[in-house]
Amino acid sequence: MSSSSDSPTADGPASDGQASGHPAADGRAPEAPLAEGRASDALPAMAPQLRALRRRAGLTLEAAARAAGLSPAHLSRLETGQRQPSLPVLLALARIYGTTVSELLGETVIDRDAVVRHADMEPTAAGGWTYWQAGAPGRGMQALRVRVPYGAQGDIVRVHPGEEWLYVLAGRLVLRLGDTTHRLGPGDSAHFDSLTPHRIAAQDADGAELLFVHTLLQSPTATLCLGHTPGVTP
Repeated sequence: MSSSSDSPTADGPASDGQASGHPAADGRAPEAPLAEGRASDALPAMAPQLRALRRRAGLTLEAAARAAGLSPAHLSRLETGQRQPSLPVLLALARIYGTTVSELLGETVIDRDAVVRHADMEPTAAGGWTYWQAGAPGRGMQALRVRVPYGAQGDIVRVHPGEEWLYVLAGRLVLRLGDTTHRLGPGDSAHFDSLTPHRIAAQDADGAELLFVHTLLQSPTATLCLGHTPGVTP
């Protein structure tokens, strides 16, 4: 890694046009200026974490910025606490650095059991759905075994940041992604970007059962698409 990649001069005096509030010459949208009050107090603690995780991933400032669709000056401002990262930027950096949004934010992750035993999976019913937690809580992803009732969510369309993966265990499932309808049976799976408008429904009166994994972003817009799961922000 060259020293110039992490040098304070890499940020430059408004070299990307963002300090003035105008779009950069390359068309990238500027990040919002550092917010006043409590948000700005928390960001300095996150800024060095962004730099440390980039270095841990073995990426130069230029390489990481290019992968995230940012200018080097833009990323440098995030790493020095001069700019506030948006949720999409945090999500992109987490994927590039091979980590979670929680770690980017500097949240301490306590030790958790890696194995969840069948006897410990307590079913939870909500809105006709039944859920079994299939993974440890508080991680960057949530894993569930889900019983989908007949016709559930047939008229509800979800759009939110993140990714989702599902695998049909039993029954038949109707998955609509954008303008395309997919019919899935046992053994079929799907993996998609949650920003694609999507909805699911059990096709048969007996319902469907599936495994479901999604990225769990702590944001009001990060809505779990499977009904209202207790403990998950709706």
